[in-house]
Amino acid sequence: MKIFCVGRNYAEHAKELGNDIPDEPVLFMKPKSALLQAHMPFYYPEFTNDLHYEVELVLRVSKNGKYIQERYASRYYNGITVGIDFTARDLQTELKQKGLPWEKAKAWDNSAAIGTWKDLNADAHRKHFNFCLYKNKELVQQGNSGNMLFNFDRIVANISQYFSLNIGDIIFTGTPPGVGECVVGDELEAFLEDDSLLKVEIK
Repeated sequence: MKIFCVGRNYAEHAKELGNDIPDEPVLFMKPKSALLQAHMPFYYPEFTNDLHYEVELVLRVSKNGKYIQERYASRYYNGITVGIDFTARDLQTELKQKGLPWEKAKAWDNSAAIGTWKDLNADAHRKHFNFCLYKNKELVQQGNSGNMLFNFDRIVANISQYFSLNIGDIIFTGTPPGVGECVVGDELEAFLEDDSLLKVEIK
């Protein structure tokens, strides 16, 4: 199982971090060990003093594929949920300033939390999804997939040009603006439309 992630997929998020708006999907990966298992606690990592939440829509790959054409891409995923891409922002900034890869800031153990899956049918592939994140019951992020720079099918097709997609892989599709710090004791809750699909307490 592979975890693919898309960075800077919402223009306003790219702007809030001072990044250029990309011409094609910005891809990075997390190892399987980054997946926070359901009902497991999330512990604040010792190597950061600036832990950030980033809520995202997440796709579930349902079919093996390589070099997928965009017009067929919807056949390769059949589930959607919300997830949190936890980021050690201070470490990421330091690594970026040195021109170094930033997996240490993004891909550490338990840095990818995902919620309960919702099945996608043929019609649902074409709709736009609202999603949001609450911190301590206060709304901190909200987005709609219609505001993505690169939609689901474009993302799937692009990933498949470089990596084989396999059943069970998951794809974090990017975060909207509003990312921010979380600390020990915070409770995060992510929604897809009106459904609460993910709850995480920072310990």
